[in-house]
Amino acid sequence: MRILVVEDEARIAQQVAKALAEAGYAVDSAADGEQADFLVNAGSYDAVVLDLGLPKLDGLTLLRRWRNAGFQCPVLILTARGSWHEKVEGIDSGADDYVAKPFRLEEVLARIRAQIRRYTGARSDELICGALTHNERTSRVTLAGEP
Repeated sequence: MRILVVEDEARIAQQVAKALAEAGYAVDSAADGEQADFLVNAGSYDAVVLDLGLPKLDGLTLLRRWRNAGFQCPVLILTARGSWHEKVEGIDSGADDYVAKPFRLEEVLARIRAQIRRYTGARSDELICGALTHNERTSRVTLAGEP
């Protein structure tokens, strides 16, 4: 599973990307709105973590653009804008969830897992064919339980 982290604060982007990678996800990062828009249009993502206060192109504009173009993967807004009306605007613009900074990485990871689960129909991460098992999230392959 591939996730795009769109965050202009390098420290936060690195923390979120590291936590996602340690959880078994492939992670790409973008530090501004133009780069994020390019990556979304060029690639395929299972989820996006999106800051709103981005240089070059703000997060709400990106989100509306993506939804209007038919982009159908979960988007979690992760931003310093935490008032109730900003949360409502983010969700009404197409976000699937909204977390205000400061945040706990464990909560962000749990929310991403939940959103991906909803979008994929709560299917298992594992593909099984006889004794062969492939975990799509971790990319681990086993045969009869052995790597």
